[in-house]
Amino acid sequence: MTPSFQNSEEQEVWESLRGLNDAWTKGNGEKLADYFHRDMVAITPTDQYRREGREECVAGWLGFLAVAKVHRWEEVDPKIQVYGNTAIVTYYFDMAFETGGQMVKMGGRDMFVFVKEDGRWWAVADQFSPYPQ
Repeated sequence: MTPSFQNSEEQEVWESLRGLNDAWTKGNGEKLADYFHRDMVAITPTDQYRREGREECVAGWLGFLAVAKVHRWEEVDPKIQVYGNTAIVTYYFDMAFETGGQMVKMGGRDMFVFVKEDGRWWAVADQFSPYPQ
């Protein structure tokens, strides 16, 4: 089900987020460079320190894809808040992936910050985590 948004800017941000998530969940992780801002930062549940810069962030997602095959991905209950040239996107996710011969099903939450530069929305920060146990 496609969520409805209040205005065209929210829709543009959503399309950027969906393109970004489609890139890595459908095995095209290299395309993340088309969505990650050059100064992208990410806080992940598996890295002690934040990932800094487009290349390091792309490498992190590619590292996951090197050991896992995503079978299902869904964003749930997205919320987009636009403040000028900045947008905050929060949602819950539901996914299934195979790694080490085992199927893993998990859910969690994700928060992206996007910035609009040169007429398009770039992901500049991400923090995601599984639901607490």
